[in-house]
Amino acid sequence: MAKLRKRQRQEALSELLERNPFLTDQELAARFGVSIQTIRLDRMELGLPELRERLKQVAEQAYGRVKSVSSTDIIGDLIEINLDESALSVLDTDSSMTFAASEIVRGHHIFAQANSLAAALVDAPVALTGSAQIKYLAPVYAGQRIVAKAKVTKIEGRKRLIKVRSYVGDKDVFVGDFTLFALANSSEDKR
Repeated sequence: MAKLRKRQRQEALSELLERNPFLTDQELAARFGVSIQTIRLDRMELGLPELRERLKQVAEQAYGRVKSVSSTDIIGDLIEINLDESALSVLDTDSSMTFAASEIVRGHHIFAQANSLAAALVDAPVALTGSAQIKYLAPVYAGQRIVAKAKVTKIEGRKRLIKVRSYVGDKDVFVGDFTLFALANSSEDKR
């Protein structure tokens, strides 16, 4: 991107963060060809919060719509949800999630993000995973952000078929086809 004057850069920065609140100060600095400190000053002048605060604000709005699980049951930060349609979450990985001998994130963290996102997507008081067909496509390393997108592909009565794709940057790292069941309450189907 060509160097912009301060006012133009700030307008572009504001519009960019409105469309994509996930961008870090480092990514913004690279995109605008300025220092991280310049981006931070621009954000301060515009009253735009840092990444963590932006994610928190977006997540608070999304969590309020979830019916089937509590916010503590969702792995990662829920960013967007349209019940029985689509949802999006992000998971910032760290070294506590990796194998001891490498910086590769263990698969159960990636699966847990996808599975909990699929469950959150179900428009019912309770959602249970019936089955999952999953594929890990590429390794994820500590410090990378996993973005998971879930989409309901079919609804048949209580059954929901949900596809989840997870990626780091523009690289797919995980895909899963989940079958979930919507229950009216936690005692339904007790025998």
